[in-house]
Amino acid sequence: MAASITMHDQKQSQRKVLKKKSVRYFQESSEKEESTSIQKSEEHGEIKKLNQVAEKNAERDDSTDDRRKRSKDPFEGPAKVSPQKMKKYSRGERMGRNLEGRTAQHRFNLKRSEQRYELAAKQAARAELLLPEDAGQVLRIPISNLKQHSFLEVGEGSDTYDVRQSEITESVDIGSAAKRFELTLNQFGPYRMDYTRNGRFLALAGKMGHLTAFDWVSKQLLFEINVMETITDVQWLHVETMMAVAQKKWLYMYDNTGTELHCIKSMSSVLRMSFLPYHFLLAAATNYGALQYLDVSMGKMVSEIKTKQGRLDVMAQNPQNAVIHLGHTDGRVTMWTPNQHEPVVKMMCHKSAVRSVAVDPKGRYMATSGIDRTIKIYDLRTYKPLQSYRVAHGANELRFSQRGLLAGASNNIVEIFKDSCTIAQDKPYMVHRLKNPISDLDFCPYEDVLGIGHSNGYSSLLVPGSGEPNFDALEVNPFMTKKQRKEAEVKSLLEKIQPELITLDPNKIGEVDRVTFQQREEDRRVLFGDLPKQTFKPRFRMKGKSKSGRKENRKQIMFEADKREEAKKSVEVKEDEKRRTVEKEEKDNQETEFVSALDRFKKDKS
Repeated sequence: MAASITMHDQKQSQRKVLKKKSVRYFQESSEKEESTSIQKSEEHGEIKKLNQVAEKNAERDDSTDDRRKRSKDPFEGPAKVSPQKMKKYSRGERMGRNLEGRTAQHRFNLKRSEQRYELAAKQAARAELLLPEDAGQVLRIPISNLKQHSFLEVGEGSDTYDVRQSEITESVDIGSAAKRFELTLNQFGPYRMDYTRNGRFLALAGKMGHLTAFDWVSKQLLFEINVMETITDVQWLHVETMMAVAQKKWLYMYDNTGTELHCIKSMSSVLRMSFLPYHFLLAAATNYGALQYLDVSMGKMVSEIKTKQGRLDVMAQNPQNAVIHLGHTDGRVTMWTPNQHEPVVKMMCHKSAVRSVAVDPKGRYMATSGIDRTIKIYDLRTYKPLQSYRVAHGANELRFSQRGLLAGASNNIVEIFKDSCTIAQDKPYMVHRLKNPISDLDFCPYEDVLGIGHSNGYSSLLVPGSGEPNFDALEVNPFMTKKQRKEAEVKSLLEKIQPELITLDPNKIGEVDRVTFQQREEDRRVLFGDLPKQTFKPRFRMKGKSKSGRKENRKQIMFEADKREEAKKSVEVKEDEKRRTVEKEEKDNQETEFVSALDRFKKDKS
């Protein structure tokens, strides 16, 4: 009883303490409210000022928003690109909505690649404004207004071929005028010549053994030697530190100091050469009718084709697909790849021997000249003739420029035609006459210059509008340093294309083979014949002998057995047919033999 009383007293005391604490809490909260109200009343003036400033800022923001809405940009978003430029840089037709793919991820990847292609075309079209030169600008006489990479156009009553080199030299700037010069080398000619891909260096090779190379812009000599042997052709390789020289007996390689690097005895009696820069292949046409391909990166002979067409002294390269064009004495032009020992195309171009062949840089048109004094233009997409021009003498050399100008050399006269492939021209664009017969000519890349090799040396002519004004520094750079050249060489070696990929249509490699199941079955049936159908069903066996792997093995064993039986039956059928044909032939021979009445007296051999 006493314990219960004490427990009751403790509870009562705890309630009193809690009541006191709650009263204390409410008193403290009321005191805090009074203190905060006093502070608010003291700071009321400052708060009022801050509210006024905030209202003013809000009004100012509203006014700026209204002003922005009123002055809205009439050309929102990025600038539009013309459809013509987009078509120029397009990479082909889009696949559209019918994106074929095995899974959703494949279709998503195809869609993303299409978007990337479209973005790349847009960026290329926009970047066209940043090109440093405007290609194709036409300027009229007076010639004093002539600029680099522009065509000539004269007024009424005069022609562009009447404009002389002296007039052009006087009208252009000093830098362009310095590109018109002549070298008198009358002891070792006639001369063959070749420019590097970037148009910076020039190599000259005289028939009597004179070999030289120099920077033709700055006139800085690299080397000058005499090989003491007949030289038939010269060709720069992938860098300006290596060149190939076709001498009387063998093929030699020299560096930019005139030091002999290699002597390739497997290539003898070479007459013409052409270098494939993306494949690192040196194609050579020989005196005995062989077309040889040498891989200069490995020093290995890739292919040697016996054309059976006799002497090969007419050669050209298609830059678009790396196919070699050869001209022959019967008037035909054949096209070759290192993968086939037969020509991929044969074209009958002239009634007489072909003297020269040239292919434009885009690989669309081919120009040929023959002894019949004609220059013919062919479309390489349809292999049909487009134009035919009559010249005073048969053109012994033909060359296309980067802008589509066609230069033809006839004896000592050079005639240059503009738009000769698409439009029939009744007169040339420019004409120049030399004192000596021409042995070789070539347009300098990225310059309005035509180089001519003749029996008295070398001549450099100014041809306005012939060169491409803008170059891709990642592809070819005329101003590259030594370090950049080494890096470009390594990069080109890594991107080397194998010779097996050289085809007549280079787009075939990137296409998808959409062969149907029926076509595959037809091809298989042609190769292997009709195969027996698998009708065998293995019975169930115990102890794990009916697993899927073992079942398939038994099926394959029975399939091979049926296949052997079918082969045996087919062999027996063929033997029966052969025996019947032999018996029939013997019977026919017996019936055709002469039968005499005295044959009954013959003795049997048995």
